[in-house]
Amino acid sequence: MRSRGSDYFENSTRATWANRAYCIANAGRWAGYGELVWGLTASDGPADEAPFRAYWARGAAPDGSTDDGTLAPTAVGGSVPFAPELTIPTLVHLRDRFGDRLYGRYGFKDAFNLSYTKSSGGQAGWFDDQYLGIDQGPILLMVENYRSGFGGGWLSATPAVALQGLR
Repeated sequence: MRSRGSDYFENSTRATWANRAYCIANAGRWAGYGELVWGLTASDGPADEAPFRAYWARGAAPDGSTDDGTLAPTAVGGSVPFAPELTIPTLVHLRDRFGDRLYGRYGFKDAFNLSYTKSSGGQAGWFDDQYLGIDQGPILLMVENYRSGFGGGWLSATPAVALQGLR
């Protein structure tokens, strides 16, 4: 990465901006994608019926083949230290716009898909009803790291990690 003028932090920053840019461009024309509604990563999904998937590693492939309209708040929350100017307003927007359909007692639920129309309850879109620890952890750790520097501070002081350019 150094030979390309990057390190872990810079690469993660670029990936955060690219994730958002891909969703704004919205080549698949998925419902709801935009400046404050983005976040592709592995997550639960609405169904295993084309074009949708259940649990799947979603991403921003050039041909859109790994995107089924499902977004995960953990993609945004796990990126807070890398682009707080993008991620914090997005997290606030997701919580305020979708309320208890997406955010509850333990924080953000795993994922949502506004293009999926077979949901019950009379409301548009699909919203996961589960909180996944593997997704809650990165959100909590990265928000705390951004807030206080706690995680990155002690971790980057470790010689092997410092060599990788973690800030």
